[in-house]
Amino acid sequence: METNLALLLLLSPFVGFLFNVFFGKKVSKGISGAIGTLTVLVSFLMSICFFAQLNQDGKPFEITLFDWISVHNFKLSFGLLLDQLSLLWLLFVTGIGSLIHLYSISYMHDDENIHKFFAYLNLFVFFMITLVIGSNLLVMFIGWEGVGLCSYLLIGFWYKNQSYNDAAKKAFIMNRIGDLGFLIGIFILGSLFSTLNFVEMKQALTTGNADTALLTVAALCLFIGACGKSAQLPLYTWLPDAMAGPTPVSALIHAATMVTAGIFMVTRMNFLFDLTPFVQNIIAIVGASTALVAASIGLLQNDIKKVLAYSTVSQLGLMFLALGLGAYNVAVFHVITHAFFKACLFLGSGSVIHGLHGEQDMRKMGGLRKAMPITFWTMMISTLAIAGIFPFAGFWSKDEILMVAFEHNKVLWVVASIASIMTAFYMFRLMYLTFFKDFRGTEEQKHHLHESPSLITIPLIILAILAFVGGAINLPGSNWLNHFLEPILATKHEEHALGTHEYMLMGIALAGAVFGILWAYAKYIKQAFVPKEDAEIVGVSNIIYNKYYVDEFYTFLIVRPLNSLSNFFRTTLEPALGKVVFSFGTVANGIGTQGKKLQTGSIGLYLFAFVIGVGAIITYLFIAK
Repeated sequence: METNLALLLLLSPFVGFLFNVFFGKKVSKGISGAIGTLTVLVSFLMSICFFAQLNQDGKPFEITLFDWISVHNFKLSFGLLLDQLSLLWLLFVTGIGSLIHLYSISYMHDDENIHKFFAYLNLFVFFMITLVIGSNLLVMFIGWEGVGLCSYLLIGFWYKNQSYNDAAKKAFIMNRIGDLGFLIGIFILGSLFSTLNFVEMKQALTTGNADTALLTVAALCLFIGACGKSAQLPLYTWLPDAMAGPTPVSALIHAATMVTAGIFMVTRMNFLFDLTPFVQNIIAIVGASTALVAASIGLLQNDIKKVLAYSTVSQLGLMFLALGLGAYNVAVFHVITHAFFKACLFLGSGSVIHGLHGEQDMRKMGGLRKAMPITFWTMMISTLAIAGIFPFAGFWSKDEILMVAFEHNKVLWVVASIASIMTAFYMFRLMYLTFFKDFRGTEEQKHHLHESPSLITIPLIILAILAFVGGAINLPGSNWLNHFLEPILATKHEEHALGTHEYMLMGIALAGAVFGILWAYAKYIKQAFVPKEDAEIVGVSNIIYNKYYVDEFYTFLIVRPLNSLSNFFRTTLEPALGKVVFSFGTVANGIGTQGKKLQTGSIGLYLFAFVIGVGAIITYLFIAK
């Protein structure tokens, strides 16, 4: 029974994918979207069933489907693991995924390839479920590569625009760099333990003595994979460009699926990273650095989706900071609350773009709160959450990360706090430029301003409610989430009961968020400042606006040399090799041309050649004798 329900949970979105691939074009757009949404909803309901049973008896579900690999002493089954960690992930992957599918029915209604869009979305959710519930690293890797493929398909969904195709290729290639590291880490762990099963590896590490150096290398390689998938320095530049895809894709990637995969993998392998403190320090430093760099870039972006994209990179950096400090449960807490408010923010930005018929530049917005009240209030709630304002969800999870950082490393705490202040500033900058003051778009846009349809606003309302109350799952004192994850996560830090020390840190964090909000208010409301046109931005602002020219640096250091090398092969080496190969054919052709002249048809000549040949053979045999 459990096996059947687990297969239903896993395969339901895949059935939706198959339906839309083979029959989607033959049915109406509404049916195509409804089937895609219902199949993900089935997975969500199955996740709730498993979660309820696990929460009741505390026993995880380990399901072996079949024996997969057996080579010498290495054995591996294709199995599923439904424990506390995977079920938490499943709840927001399938739950938020269902809302995004519902939203997409209206948002993508006018697209001629809506059936293909829902097929890709369903496949994306299927591979993410595979990644989350796999019982070993190899099954996880199948899902890992699958979400990479689907991100490529969805980012470049509007393939007639070449820049969108380039963004899709960039995401695919940069993730392959990280995936190579992940694969090397898998090979090392397989050679060390003769298994890749999570439970068996954990038991082997707790009962035996493994090579610390190899464990460190393996952990570092796994982290490189996480850097690619979860957009950390230096493999983060693909994620902002991923905004080329339709807005529901951005919400799915940023909130529920692909970018959380790296966090999930490191958390799942916590027993390995706890034994490699050197790698944990690297993770913490990279996470804090990513949070600060991405937040600073977000200060001056004018594309509403790009602001949210750099916000995601920055928030992921804070999660990795928590992972590096051993606070895996705190990272999971922020993943969950971030999924709520970031999905709402992206879908809200899509509502704005929908209302403005494709406009994404905040300099051409303004004054939308009266025309789009539901979009405004849901986005405002989620903005307060991501800014870390009490009592919204982001306040509790981000505050936990800052507390842990303060306890372990004051420098990293300062870096994370500055990034948090910047977050409050650029998010309220987004709100003020989009919804306040006078409308700065065209008269035609102003005339057609309206609130989005209910299929768009209902998911926004649900997500806004979750962004408001989501922090309740791990409030100080109760710490439900920490206790729920205890069987699989050994925490290195004490739970934070509310005392003088905690109130002081909470006050500092809240004061920083308020400062960022007031800073944005003074500039964009009181001074009514509107960002300059691209050509007018100069100095340090121009460097930040152009994202520190990291893409240009990568182009100079990597892309151009590779292009030059490929051009050399194509224009010089390949023709030269072609001439060499062709010359053999020319020689053979010449020999054949001369040889055919001997075929005269004269029997006398043939007999003469025969006699000469026989004489030569007899002479050779006589001499050899």
